[in-house]
Amino acid sequence: MDFLRFFLPLRNPIGFGAADFIELILAVLLVVLVLASRPILEPYARKLADHTGWSMLLLAALPIALRLALLPQYPIPSPNVTDDFSYLLLADTVRHFRLANPPHPLHQFFETFFVLQEPTYGSIFPLGQGIILAIGWTIFGHPWAGVAFSIGAMCALCYWMLRAWTTPGSALVGGLLAVIQFGPLNQWMNSFWGGAASACAGCLVFGALPRLRESPSSRDAALLGLGLALQLLTRPYEFIFLLASAALFVLPPFVLPPFVLPPFVLPPFVLPPFVLLSFRKVLKQLTPALLVLLPAMALVLLQNKQVTGSWTTLPYKLSQYQYGVPATFTVQSNPVPHRQLTREQQLDYEIQTQTHGPSTDTVRTFWDRFAGRVRFYRFFFLAPLYLALPAFLLALRERRYVWVVLTLLIFSLGCNFYPYFYSHYIAAVTCLFVLVSVTALERLSRLKIRGTPVGQTAARLILFLCTVHFVFWYGLHLSGSQPLYGAMTPYETWDAINHDDPDSRIAINKQLAQFPGKQLVFVRYYPPHEFREWVHNAANIDASEIVWARDLGAEENEILRRYYPERTAWLLEPDFRPPRLTPYRPLP
Repeated sequence: MDFLRFFLPLRNPIGFGAADFIELILAVLLVVLVLASRPILEPYARKLADHTGWSMLLLAALPIALRLALLPQYPIPSPNVTDDFSYLLLADTVRHFRLANPPHPLHQFFETFFVLQEPTYGSIFPLGQGIILAIGWTIFGHPWAGVAFSIGAMCALCYWMLRAWTTPGSALVGGLLAVIQFGPLNQWMNSFWGGAASACAGCLVFGALPRLRESPSSRDAALLGLGLALQLLTRPYEFIFLLASAALFVLPPFVLPPFVLPPFVLPPFVLPPFVLLSFRKVLKQLTPALLVLLPAMALVLLQNKQVTGSWTTLPYKLSQYQYGVPATFTVQSNPVPHRQLTREQQLDYEIQTQTHGPSTDTVRTFWDRFAGRVRFYRFFFLAPLYLALPAFLLALRERRYVWVVLTLLIFSLGCNFYPYFYSHYIAAVTCLFVLVSVTALERLSRLKIRGTPVGQTAARLILFLCTVHFVFWYGLHLSGSQPLYGAMTPYETWDAINHDDPDSRIAINKQLAQFPGKQLVFVRYYPPHEFREWVHNAANIDASEIVWARDLGAEENEILRRYYPERTAWLLEPDFRPPRLTPYRPLP
């Protein structure tokens, strides 16, 4: 704070007032901008960009190292929302080499969101993110390790994908933009419900496709299959769109219907040999992709069978049938629950049905919702990049960039059938958003005015502003100055690092950890309570150090106490301020 007082007007050794500081800051920025326009580091970056392995290693390590550096101020993220806990249950199940857990005989105490209790006990979500969390949990002792390494893999694969589309230098720039945008401060790095896994799938698919067109190989075909398999395991619905976009890329133009590729986007050119191959030859070359994809399909079917008892029923769909959530697509009617809901589950169901709406979509509601979601795409672009994005239109003279736009539309329109929207729904096209950014910067850099290459300077300044944006907010977090950060928080956008413990979950867990033996915690909500669910348990409930249970009244609670005679019973009142943990004493 003494350092900050230095900048108080007329209370500093150099006698500066507020206007003087503003003028000085503007002058410093202008000088730095001019210096940034000089390609001082560019020769070294170009040499690095030519070495694929070293570049990928750097880009994989950088976001992880930057987030680890923040651990003294912002520890490893703790699960917060319901999705986090459900994915952690899935990871815990997988790391015990199971796809489902046997139902608990007293499962009525353990009802929660996005978890099935019957016919088996387990998460409703697909396997992909759970497998990644389980790998990190098993190797490094914490599931967040899987999150961190998936972010590193995404940034590295983004560079690898861009190498098939653009120059090595631009690919490295795109990889660094991915580190800045999706790295240490991003929601995907600081939660457990995913994003990076699907983004990695998109990188593999969109990086393999151009390589297959240029020179078909079994390795690239296998990588294509790996990307499709990862997407199927992570986001089964969006897998349809990823497969469709890959088919659009692979199929020769003359077999596509006119509404897909209108004539004006097909200027005369010599078709590459790959697109002229017969379908039989194409299928033969894609055989490695199919061989890699088949085990993932089998795994999805096996999870369905193990969790729901049916090969073709997704756990997600069974949850809609039993609990009425998650909400159905907007072209479907609201589901009707087929089991008794807790008060909190009923509130969640009502909110989700309200968001869905009482009726199905009309053309107007569909497009109104689509227009209202444009603002969420800021997640994929730093603000300075919006200055360059119009230059991407110049790239649409090439058929492959028209395909990029079509793919983005396929995902955007397909996900518009969700009543809700989250960035990880369209995470598979993350690398295409980065491709749009670097392509726009490339086209902008070619701009000349009266023979002067002003575009090159403009592109470098935009990249400099992106770097300054990240360095400012990252430095603010790294400083650990809570008063300064508290003053700046209202101006921070699209960063989601864990700030504190708003629900006191960490504090309650620390308090319970101080007591010897195993614990049983009855959670009693007050009537106004909404949505913040505390009842979340591990895959093996009976073996857990802490069992979280719903307060069902003295008579019912006594049944669970007799089931766990060796556990110390507690009462948690999360709606008390702060949440109150006391020894459990049954009400008369």
